[in-house]
Amino acid sequence: MENELSTTFWVLEYLAMFFIFLIGAVVALVLIWWAVDKFQTADAVRRNYPVIGRFRHLFTSLGEFFRQYFFAMDREEMPFNRAQRDWVYRAAAGKDNTVAFGSTRNISTPGTSIFVNAAFPPLGFQYAKTAPMVIGPTAAKPYEAPSFFNISGMSYGALSQPAVRALSMGAKKANVWLNTGEGGMSDYHLEGGCDVVYQIGTAKYGVRDEHGKLSDAKLREVAARPEVKMFELKLAQGAKPGKGGILPAAKVDEEVSRIRGIPVGKASESPNRHEEIDDWDDLLDVISHIREVTGKPVGFKTVVGAVDPFSDLFDCIMRRGPDSAPDFITIDGGEGGTGAAPMPLIDLVGMPIREALPRIVDLRDQRGLHDRIRMIASGKMVNPSDVAWAICAGADFVVSARGFMFSLGCIQALKCNKNTCPTGVTTHDPRLQKGLVPKDKAAKVASFAKNMIHEVETIAHSVGVAEPRQMRRRHVRIVQGDGRSIPMNEIYPSYSTHALS
Repeated sequence: MENELSTTFWVLEYLAMFFIFLIGAVVALVLIWWAVDKFQTADAVRRNYPVIGRFRHLFTSLGEFFRQYFFAMDREEMPFNRAQRDWVYRAAAGKDNTVAFGSTRNISTPGTSIFVNAAFPPLGFQYAKTAPMVIGPTAAKPYEAPSFFNISGMSYGALSQPAVRALSMGAKKANVWLNTGEGGMSDYHLEGGCDVVYQIGTAKYGVRDEHGKLSDAKLREVAARPEVKMFELKLAQGAKPGKGGILPAAKVDEEVSRIRGIPVGKASESPNRHEEIDDWDDLLDVISHIREVTGKPVGFKTVVGAVDPFSDLFDCIMRRGPDSAPDFITIDGGEGGTGAAPMPLIDLVGMPIREALPRIVDLRDQRGLHDRIRMIASGKMVNPSDVAWAICAGADFVVSARGFMFSLGCIQALKCNKNTCPTGVTTHDPRLQKGLVPKDKAAKVASFAKNMIHEVETIAHSVGVAEPRQMRRRHVRIVQGDGRSIPMNEIYPSYSTHALS
């Protein structure tokens, strides 16, 4: 009994000593912080309010977290609100995506799309699945694309290895294409056996020679892969038009060096544009050259800043003949995303997709090139209303990047430009990557794509047509500043007999 009391006494005494030591350490730390804050000159808040001023940075950092989970309403956040993300999560999980009691969407907000339901929509037996569409009819190996909704360009390097593997396997399951992004084609892109669109950026990663120029030999090597169906020449992307990327030396390991064709351990900077392309004639020359070398359809991706230059492009095509035309044009809106870009470019440069797409479609259709050049819409297309709007505006295909990131488990932590992505989607930290299991996420990628296609088909049936590509601008109304809605064909009168049919 005495031994037990003695032991208890000593334990309590040690705990008391530890507690006193802990209090002393905290007091000492506070005094040190006070002295540091009081005499430093870089931060006025900390100098005027020693120690307490330090909490400002902490609360600012945590504010983003608290707003997302506790304070923001379903449709308040940017760049994607909770309602948008939740639809993707439920679609990816294959869960019921119905809602009760009524919409939380404010349909009087200017720019809102309201689809025009038909008085007598088609009956169930009159529905039709969207037929495949041929891209590049004049190429040696045209591509019969099976799906109108596909995965946009995201590079290996920007995305983690398990994320790319999951996208490849999911794309195969859903029968959609996967764009490699400008970082070259890795084995992970090919792992699932899906259709692949090879994107050629300004640095020509994966198809460059030792001088950074386009290599015909490497183009042929890439094109020999049966999975590679098309080539996309990237002129610009929505988040950073006119800005090339920088790949830090620390990220150029042996694998990245092999995939991109650059020296190990040496930083690589992408030019802000293709050095050999100074005008539209040069662009058409390069496109024709790549198509001749590879035998496969070739198009380009860009951002619209003004419409007039694109009028010159189509005039140039008409002078040279339809065979000189790109097989497709991907229009990325200024609201497009990226792993990292300067805020002025993200916020202030590039025409929004909802203005750019119909204008470029009209320029194409004015010249009678509807069946020669396919239009692909990109930029914040994550929900069925976005995709259906784009098809009404004239897009033949729609691609999404961030939508598929959400299907992989992205929580919009806004850490893409760091190596701390908590879901393993955009990090190269092996510990964080373990949270992303490719086989499981591939099923979610496929489910998201299939549910998107199904929901867009549902909208098409509601407006009175058998399948999505039969939707026209008259099938959607756009809310104006005074709260009234106007049919899109009155805002952007179509020049195409196809669009009016």
